[in-house]
Amino acid sequence: MSFCSSLSSPQSISLFSKPFNGDKPASVSPSSRVRASADVPDFLSADWLESRRKRPFGPRLNFSAEEAVQYQLDALKFNDQPRQDYGIEVMYRFAGFDPFERSTYFGPFFDLGQFERFRRIFHHSSYRVLLGHKERQILSSLWVKENRFKQRVWIRGTRPEEEEIFQFTMFQRVGGSWDGYWLTESLLHDGDSLSGGVAY
Repeated sequence: MSFCSSLSSPQSISLFSKPFNGDKPASVSPSSRVRASADVPDFLSADWLESRRKRPFGPRLNFSAEEAVQYQLDALKFNDQPRQDYGIEVMYRFAGFDPFERSTYFGPFFDLGQFERFRRIFHHSSYRVLLGHKERQILSSLWVKENRFKQRVWIRGTRPEEEEIFQFTMFQRVGGSWDGYWLTESLLHDGDSLSGGVAY
C-alpha cells in the first residue's frame, strides 16, 4: 500500500486529528473530507490574474532584442505619461547592471543603484534629447554574438537643432530568474558627452 493511499483511509485520518477529550480520537467521515477541502484557503487571490496584467512595464520573455530597444525608446518618447519620468522608470527596469556595483551603462563608471541617480543622468544635456523626442531613425544594427546586439539610433529632440546619436547594447541573460530576457547593457552617446562630469 502506498503512502498517499494510506493517508486517504479513515484510520489514517484519525492519526492526524487531535483527540477530543483525550480518550477518544475524533471520527472523520468520508463526506466531511470532501467538505473540508473546500475550506482550504486559496493562496492566489481572486484578482491575481488581473494584477499580473497590471504589473509595471519592463522586460518580457517574448521580446526580441529589437523590440526591447523599440519599447524603451517609445517609453522615453512619452516619458511623462502616465506620470512624470515613467519612461526613465521603464529604462531602469530594462537596465542589466548590478545595483550594488558601479556600472558603465552610460560609459564612465557610475553608481546607479539608486533610481534617482539614473534619472538625473537622463536629464543631463546630452541625454535629455531622448525625453519626449520627436523623431528617430535606426542607423545600424549588429548582432555581435548570438546573445549580444547593438543598435545605433539617431534622435531628433523637441528643441531646435537638437539631434544626437545613441548606441544601445543589449544582451540576453543566461541563467537565473532573468534567463532569456533581453536587457540593456549600455546606452552610450556617440560624442564625449560626460567628459566634463555630471552631478548625479
